[in-house]
Order: sequence, then C-alpha cells, then structure tokens
Amino acid sequence: MKLQQLKYIWEVAHHDLNVSATAQSLFTSQPGISKQIRLLEDELGVEIFARSGKHLTHVTPVGETIIERAGDILRKVESIKQVAQEYSSERTGSLSVATTHTQARYALPEVISEFIRRYPDVALHMHQGSPVQIAEMAANGQVDFAIATEGLDLFGDLVMLPCYDWNRSIVVPKEHALTKLEHLTLEEVAKYPIVTYVFGFTGRSKLDDAFSSVGVEPKVVFTATDADVIKTYVRLGLGIGIIATMAHDELQDESLVALDASHLFEPSTTMIGCRRGTFLRRYMHEFIELFAPHLNRQMVEDAFNTSKKVELDKLFADLELPVR
Repeated sequence: MKLQQLKYIWEVAHHDLNVSATAQSLFTSQPGISKQIRLLEDELGVEIFARSGKHLTHVTPVGETIIERAGDILRKVESIKQVAQEYSSERTGSLSVATTHTQARYALPEVISEFIRRYPDVALHMHQGSPVQIAEMAANGQVDFAIATEGLDLFGDLVMLPCYDWNRSIVVPKEHALTKLEHLTLEEVAKYPIVTYVFGFTGRSKLDDAFSSVGVEPKVVFTATDADVIKTYVRLGLGIGIIATMAHDELQDESLVALDASHLFEPSTTMIGCRRGTFLRRYMHEFIELFAPHLNRQMVEDAFNTSKKVELDKLFADLELPVR
C-alpha cells in the first residue's frame, strides 16, 4: 500500500469518479491512476469502486470506509508537512478559505488585504459555495477554514469558533411607505413582496423563525445567495429586501434606504470552522485573529483541545462578540 494509491482513490472519489479529470488535476496519466487503484484493490482483496466496463459507477460500501480512512491518513501526512514548513519556512505556504458571497464581499476584504500585506509569500485561495458545501470542504480537508453563519454544525468533526454577531436591515427604494413608519413591525413588513436569501444561506432560518413566531406568512417572491443581486431586484421594484446589515453600502446603494430590523429578528453568529486535528501554522492563527480579534492563539488552542461541544460552549459562554 502506497500513499500515492491512497491519494488516487481519494481524488477520484472527489472528482465524481471521473478518472480523466483526476489525472488532469494531478498532472498524471489516466491509465496510471487506474492501474494503481487496481493494484490497491488486489492487495486489499476488495473492490473500492464498482465498475461498468471501464467506467467507475459508484463507491462500494467498503470503499467508502477505505476512502474515509485514506483521507485521514492524507491529512495527517499534510499536517506533518505543515509542522516541518512552520520551522523551515514559517512565512511561506498556502491558505484556503471557503465562505459565502456575503462574507467574501463584505466581511473579508480588509482582513485579506492585511493578511497579504503581512504574508506576501503565502498563497491565499478563496472558494465560495453554500454553507453546507463550505462546511463539507472543511470537513474533507479541501480547505483550511470555513466561514459561514449556517450549516457548520452539520459536521461534528469541525471546531467552530464564534467570530461576530450580525443582524438584518430592510432595504427599500427612497420614499417607500415603510420609511414613513415610526415603528417597524413584522406585520407591516409582511404586507409587501419580499426579496431575500435562499433558505440555508446567511441566517435565513432566523428570518423564517421570526415571522413564524408572530403567526405571519411572508410573501417571498424572489431568493438569491448574493446580497448584491437582492438589492438589484429591489431597485427594479420586485419587492422589499431583507439582507445582512453589513451588506448595505451607503455610497454604492444611495438609491436605497436601509431600515434597521435588529428588533425584529434574533441576531445570527458568523463562525469560522476548521477540521479538528489540523496543525495551525502561525499565519493561520493570525488570519483567525485578523478576522475575529478576540480569538487569540491561546483561546483557539483551548478550543482545539476541547473534545465535547458542551465544553466548547462553556469556553465561549462569557465571550462578548462584536456586532456588525
């Protein structure tokens, strides 16, 4: 059994069983990958992949377990490399972050700019997706950090660190009737067509819970994953928008008015998640602290050394998070 073989089965499984695409991503040959997978299966005496002719059709039940263990081994190997690099070249390396559009567009630009200034020789890669996709990438070791509001709790092998609380604003065109109200209520908001986030994105669950708690059914006419898209359709008159407050820019959104809705909805917490057991290099600690200054190195290390969620919750119980 070779590490190369474990790398091949892991990569094939994460390229939708497309050996050709895997070969291209690894800069090797398709026959070479197929041969090494067969050799590994022969050595183990089981099929990792089921086949129809020359094509892989699905991962076998035993194959799923083997691939999962292979992923653990590959991550430990990568961790060993990270330890060595931390001492041989502490200011070089790579950092990959998966996040949503709202975080990438509104919360991270200053953080990334400062990080690149401090570590110009660290290659920074950003991936965008749904909260579940983001969490899965972190859980699989495809990225170092996942930053999201929803979805991270679906993966128990992630250490989740609270970064900041945020709430929502109602965005409407100037002179809209809602701008004339002295006190904004959910009942008044529900009178108008609503444009907001897709369920599962950017704290959408808190929005739905709020309307449900007062027995009001909102008329959501359009959803998107991108706050900029939501604002575009508000400008077109499709409805009123409900977005993260940080997604309203007074200069760029001068045609819209943002009405504070923090009294209508429970605040949401943005988290940064990382796979348990990851070796965090110095620049990774600095990235976390740039994004969430209260998450100093000692607190992060304490969180990684905490094995149970109840203990993790206790660690952050008295933490007063910043609000954006």
